[in-house]
Amino acid sequence: MTTTLYRGGRVRTPGDPFATALLVEDSFIAWVGQEVGADALTADITVDLEGAWLAPAFVDAHVHATSTGLALTGLDLTGTTSLAQALRLLEDHCRRVRGGVVLGTGWDETMWEEARPPTSAELDRASYGGVVYLARTDVHSAVASSALLAACPEARGMAGFLPHGLVRQDAHHAVRSAAQASISTAQRRAAQRAMLDRAAALGIACVQECGGPLINGEEDFTALLALDHGVERIGYWGELDGIERARELGAVGAAGDLFVDGALGSRTACLTGHYEDDAGQGHQYLDTAQVARHVTACTAAGLQAGFHAIGDAALQAVTDGLTAAAQALGPEAVRAARHRVEHVEMVSGEQIAVLAELGVVASVQPQFDALWGGEHGMYVQRLGRDRALAMNPFAAMASAGVALALGSDAPVTPLDPWGGVRAAVHHRTPGSGLTAEASFAAHTRGGWRAARRDDEGDLIAGAPATFAVWKVDGSLPAGLPDLDAPDPTCLRTVVRGVSAFQA
Repeated sequence: MTTTLYRGGRVRTPGDPFATALLVEDSFIAWVGQEVGADALTADITVDLEGAWLAPAFVDAHVHATSTGLALTGLDLTGTTSLAQALRLLEDHCRRVRGGVVLGTGWDETMWEEARPPTSAELDRASYGGVVYLARTDVHSAVASSALLAACPEARGMAGFLPHGLVRQDAHHAVRSAAQASISTAQRRAAQRAMLDRAAALGIACVQECGGPLINGEEDFTALLALDHGVERIGYWGELDGIERARELGAVGAAGDLFVDGALGSRTACLTGHYEDDAGQGHQYLDTAQVARHVTACTAAGLQAGFHAIGDAALQAVTDGLTAAAQALGPEAVRAARHRVEHVEMVSGEQIAVLAELGVVASVQPQFDALWGGEHGMYVQRLGRDRALAMNPFAAMASAGVALALGSDAPVTPLDPWGGVRAAVHHRTPGSGLTAEASFAAHTRGGWRAARRDDEGDLIAGAPATFAVWKVDGSLPAGLPDLDAPDPTCLRTVVRGVSAFQA
């Protein structure tokens, strides 16, 4: 047994606001308290915190590891302000990879002065006729080069194939699969490791991978879970009726990105009314009966079910399906399974009440609101002011008793846990945000609860020794860093007693 004593800092632990030290025995916390108590302890290793803040590590409750790693190591168009700039970056990248397949992401035409997506012809010119897949920032639509479309001719006859190379819905799934087939085992491993290294350096001890047959496929999913890395990975497999497959692949639930609908930016989120800037109402992949069947089967099997649902019509299908499952099996059985819904953006008060009553976790991404909310953001463009400002009502969900878990949906938004905490507090709609305490809890303890790991997320004796050490400038108002000050700097991330990152 190896013991490590961390002392001389500020330790966030329930019940003792003056704690300064923590003792780890192998992978568990043996003791936490004040310096005078630490003087009576002996340890194999002593770490002087030098005034740093030791707190529960973050959990990112929704990621796509390989895509995030490819964005970190390849072409990421996030933050570009024009189509012309994006095409220049694409051309520069194509010159560097010298004819290699390009999988890029991050473009958002609502942020561009041209206010339109690129076309296949433009990708062809910028890539010198190469194979290019450029996903929109929400990863629910993409533009493909002519060479990629030639390699996936079936996409032209599928729902969602649009002129000029823009693909959504089924056509997008087919084109994305064709593009991902070009990724070698070494490239995948490097991308996944880059993502996990970045997470560890940001104080993230655990990421929850939302995989599925329409995301990155089985090989990618199992490779991530098997990768030797200090950051813990919890996997969800989003396949309808896929209970046995989820278990075989090592997933903890048949959940995650099991699509009920798409995304607002791509106009594929399913709405009860029309889009403000389009005549359509989006796309619904699953209906109430399918949701109910999946929830019922997962509940009976003791497995978490879960769904991707953003639009109000999609969330109605989910809550109606949950209600039907509760009528068949009893609400207690459904509550015990602790099912999940990802995103939960256009949710009504009535739908919130169903989620609360049936013990469903809302896995939410506050940086969506930071990027696209407010009076003039993309949500207003797509939905109009009234519907847009009612989105992502974190305070209402928390007040109703819905358990919240915060995540990034990386690469849709970057790995940035302090940015997520801040966005949940500084919601673009007044009254919809969380307190700093509730936001931090939802990004730490809430992530473990979302995966039914109730003994993790607090630094108390007997709990797993999973925490991060931060350099914080100034005081800790209300026990947390000042969210209006520069972000704390991560000095160390420890997962079950082992350092996954050290500055």
